[in-house]
Amino acid sequence: MRALGFLGGTFNPVHIGHLRGALDCVDQLGLDQVALLPAAQPPLKDLPVISAQHRSAMLELAVQRTEDLTVDCRELDRPGLSFTIDTVRELRHQWQGDTSLTFIMGLDSLVNLHHWRDWQGLFELCNIAVLARPGAHAALDGAVRRSIDQRRCPASDLKHCAAGAVTFVNQTPLDVSSTAIRGALKGGKNVQFLLPEAVIEYIVAHELYDCLNTDRRGSD
Repeated sequence: MRALGFLGGTFNPVHIGHLRGALDCVDQLGLDQVALLPAAQPPLKDLPVISAQHRSAMLELAVQRTEDLTVDCRELDRPGLSFTIDTVRELRHQWQGDTSLTFIMGLDSLVNLHHWRDWQGLFELCNIAVLARPGAHAALDGAVRRSIDQRRCPASDLKHCAAGAVTFVNQTPLDVSSTAIRGALKGGKNVQFLLPEAVIEYIVAHELYDCLNTDRRGSD
């Protein structure tokens, strides 16, 4: 059975935490590939001020030398809000029942899962893998917690399930966020090793995020 993973987000900008988390899923879940899914208009977050074109271009640069990762821009091509259930329905239509589909989310998204449109329908279409730091805990909505408890399986077994299973992936602990990176860029700070070099060069070349750097290494 082919096993594919999909990691959603705004990627504003994409950073090493996103990339390392995706690779953690490849390694721990035995996935053949993980696609990064940039959202056009996330329903529960502010609309990114950076255009979809720039965000997708940075993603393509970030994964260009990593064969286990790819980019899927279908949400950017779809008008309106980017509801995950719509995306997963498209994916399942494209990849029939002989393919294991796993939607990957962070622990913060799991906490808000009960606010997602038709979140229970996700289990009929895909597996769910939750990226969490070892030992991390979160208070979950009761219905979400019960659904997870009923469907939990070992990480090594997920690739054998077409849909309906839930597991947790130990995420490499990296204290990095897109919000902090945007602030650092605006302040002219050094962001090397937080972003792929090609992404830093793209940000500087296109003067994104009110970047004060004329040198990609920052002004520190």
